[in-house]
Amino acid sequence: MTTVTLSYGKNGALKKCQANGHAHFSKKGNDIVCAAVTVLIRTAMQVLSHNENVLMIADASTRGNLSFTVEAKSEDSVTETQLICIGDFLRTGIKALTKEFPENVILTED
Repeated sequence: MTTVTLSYGKNGALKKCQANGHAHFSKKGNDIVCAAVTVLIRTAMQVLSHNENVLMIADASTRGNLSFTVEAKSEDSVTETQLICIGDFLRTGIKALTKEFPENVILTED
Protein backbone atom coordinates (compact mmCIF):
# COMPACT_ATOMS: atom_id res chain seq x y z
CA MET A 1 0.00 0.00 0.00
CA THR A 2 1.22 3.49 -0.83
CA THR A 3 0.50 6.17 1.75
CA VAL A 4 0.66 9.79 0.67
CA THR A 5 0.68 12.52 3.31
CA LEU A 6 0.13 16.15 2.37
CA SER A 7 0.76 18.94 4.87
CA TYR A 8 -0.37 22.53 4.48
CA GLY A 9 0.48 25.87 6.01
CA LYS A 10 -1.36 29.14 6.08
CA ASN A 11 -4.10 29.65 3.51
CA GLY A 12 -3.81 26.04 2.34
CA ALA A 13 -0.31 26.45 0.88
CA LEU A 14 1.47 23.12 0.45
CA LYS A 15 4.33 22.58 2.89
CA LYS A 16 5.17 18.89 2.56
CA CYS A 17 4.40 15.85 0.45
CA GLN A 18 5.50 12.39 1.46
CA ALA A 19 4.80 9.06 -0.29
CA ASN A 20 5.83 5.77 1.30
CA GLY A 21 5.46 2.17 0.26
CA HIS A 22 4.48 0.30 -2.85
CA ALA A 23 0.92 0.05 -4.13
CA HIS A 24 1.22 -3.69 -4.88
CA PHE A 25 -1.30 -3.40 -7.70
CA SER A 26 1.10 -5.27 -9.96
CA LYS A 27 4.69 -6.47 -9.84
CA LYS A 28 7.49 -3.91 -9.51
CA GLY A 29 8.26 -2.16 -12.75
CA ASN A 30 4.72 -2.71 -14.06
CA ASP A 31 2.64 -1.11 -11.32
CA ILE A 32 0.42 1.58 -12.85
CA VAL A 33 -0.70 2.83 -9.43
CA CYS A 34 2.87 3.43 -8.23
CA ALA A 35 3.62 5.08 -11.55
CA ALA A 36 0.60 7.37 -11.25
CA VAL A 37 1.55 8.50 -7.73
CA THR A 38 5.14 9.08 -8.86
CA VAL A 39 4.11 11.10 -11.91
CA LEU A 40 1.85 13.36 -9.84
CA ILE A 41 4.51 14.05 -7.22
CA ARG A 42 7.40 14.46 -9.64
CA THR A 43 5.35 16.83 -11.80
CA ALA A 44 4.56 18.96 -8.75
CA MET A 45 8.25 18.99 -7.85
CA GLN A 46 9.26 20.00 -11.38
CA VAL A 47 6.79 22.88 -11.46
CA LEU A 48 7.93 24.17 -8.07
CA SER A 49 11.62 23.82 -8.95
CA HIS A 50 11.19 26.49 -11.65
CA ASN A 51 10.13 29.11 -9.09
CA GLU A 52 13.23 30.87 -7.75
CA ASN A 53 11.28 32.02 -4.70
CA VAL A 54 10.62 28.44 -3.54
CA LEU A 55 13.02 26.56 -1.31
CA MET A 56 12.54 22.83 -1.88
CA ILE A 57 14.21 19.95 -0.11
CA ALA A 58 13.52 16.59 -1.74
CA ASP A 59 14.37 13.03 -0.81
CA ALA A 60 14.13 10.04 -3.12
CA SER A 61 17.05 8.18 -1.59
CA THR A 62 15.26 4.86 -1.12
CA ARG A 63 13.00 2.95 -3.47
CA GLY A 64 9.37 3.30 -2.44
CA ASN A 65 9.86 6.63 -0.67
CA LEU A 66 9.56 10.08 -2.21
CA SER A 67 9.13 13.29 -0.28
CA PHE A 68 9.66 17.00 -0.45
CA THR A 69 9.16 20.07 1.69
CA VAL A 70 8.64 23.54 0.29
CA GLU A 71 8.49 27.06 1.57
CA ALA A 72 8.48 30.51 0.06
CA LYS A 73 11.80 32.28 0.51
CA SER A 74 9.95 35.58 0.96
CA GLU A 75 6.40 36.92 1.15
CA ASP A 76 5.09 36.71 -2.40
CA SER A 77 1.43 36.31 -3.36
CA VAL A 78 2.29 34.63 -6.68
CA THR A 79 4.39 31.97 -4.92
CA GLU A 80 1.76 31.51 -2.22
CA THR A 81 -0.88 31.02 -4.92
CA GLN A 82 1.35 28.51 -6.70
CA LEU A 83 1.82 26.52 -3.48
CA ILE A 84 -1.95 26.46 -2.97
CA CYS A 85 -2.54 25.32 -6.55
CA ILE A 86 0.11 22.60 -6.38
CA GLY A 87 -1.46 21.36 -3.14
CA ASP A 88 -4.85 21.26 -4.87
CA PHE A 89 -3.30 19.45 -7.85
CA LEU A 90 -1.79 16.76 -5.62
CA ARG A 91 -4.89 16.41 -3.44
CA THR A 92 -7.16 16.03 -6.49
CA GLY A 93 -4.89 13.53 -8.23
CA ILE A 94 -4.21 11.38 -5.19
CA LYS A 95 -7.89 11.41 -4.12
CA ALA A 96 -8.84 10.17 -7.59
CA LEU A 97 -6.38 7.30 -7.18
CA THR A 98 -7.74 6.44 -3.71
CA LYS A 99 -11.25 6.18 -5.17
CA GLU A 100 -10.20 4.01 -8.08
CA PHE A 101 -7.63 1.93 -6.15
CA PRO A 102 -8.73 2.00 -2.47
CA GLU A 103 -6.73 -1.14 -1.67
CA ASN A 104 -3.52 0.42 -2.98
CA VAL A 105 -3.40 4.12 -2.06
CA ILE A 106 -4.22 6.06 1.11
CA LEU A 107 -4.20 9.86 1.40
CA THR A 108 -3.75 11.61 4.73
CA GLU A 109 -3.75 15.36 5.17
CA ASP A 110 -2.70 17.61 8.03
